[in-house]
This record gives sequence, structure tokens and C-alpha cells, in this order.
Amino acid sequence: MSDRVTDRVTGRVTGRVTGRATGRALGRTTYRMTFRGTTVPAEPGQSVGAALTAAGVRDWRTTRKGGRPRGLFCGIGVCFDCLITIDGVPDRRACLVPAADGLRLGDAPDAPVPGAPVPDAPVPGALVLDAPVPGAEGEPGGGHAASA
Repeated sequence: MSDRVTDRVTGRVTGRVTGRATGRALGRTTYRMTFRGTTVPAEPGQSVGAALTAAGVRDWRTTRKGGRPRGLFCGIGVCFDCLITIDGVPDRRACLVPAADGLRLGDAPDAPVPGAPVPDAPVPGALVLDAPVPGAEGEPGGGHAASA
């Protein structure tokens, strides 16, 4: 196997492979992040999602409906599958946040427990007063639109 890199079209040598240019190879320090109490290493230039995936963590949240595991999917910030809490800030896209030394990753300390009552939720059986919505059916000016 050659250590030369050639252009596929012209066949000319365009460079040489001298080794993997990681943070350690360039003399940089590896970052240390904490994910649910476990130390996760990260190389400079990696995203939080890439560092978690490289450390073997494949999922870090579950879906609201069905509790299905989610982690890195598209890797470019389009799908929102990689949402994670970083330093107490929820709903950050792990694929877009650069890894940094000392980041705390994972669930928010005050994350709601599934099935627990939400503080502002109406109490079952309580009287709920609804204000009329102008333009709604049964209200003046409401109902169906006139056909043309």
C-alpha cells in the first residue's frame, strides 16, 4: 500500500499520508467531558456527538412517545435526533456543539420524570373557564367561510 495520494482524474501525486492527524499527534491535549457520571474523551475539532459516538455511546435520549433511543443520526444539524443537555442547557444539538474540556453532558438535573404531574397542568376535575374565541363557530363573525 502506497503512502502517496493521487488525483483520480489526472493520476498526479497530490500529497502523502503521514499518519492520522489527531489532537494527540499534533501535540494537543485531549478534552475530558462527563456523560452521566462517566468521563468521555474528545479530540479538538470533534463535536459532542462525534465524541460520544467514538466513545461507544450510541444513544443519549429517548423519544417522548414510545421511549425509543435516539443519538447521532444526520450529523449536520437537520434532524434534531441528537438533542442533549449540555452544562444544564437542554435541547442542544450534539452534532453542532464543539467538544470542550469540562462539559457536563446528559440529562438535566431537574428533568421531569415521565408520568409525574406537571406543575402548571390543570388538576383533573377542576373548573376550567374558557373565554370565547372571536371568529370561532357559534360566535359572531364565526362559522364557515362563504363559498365563492
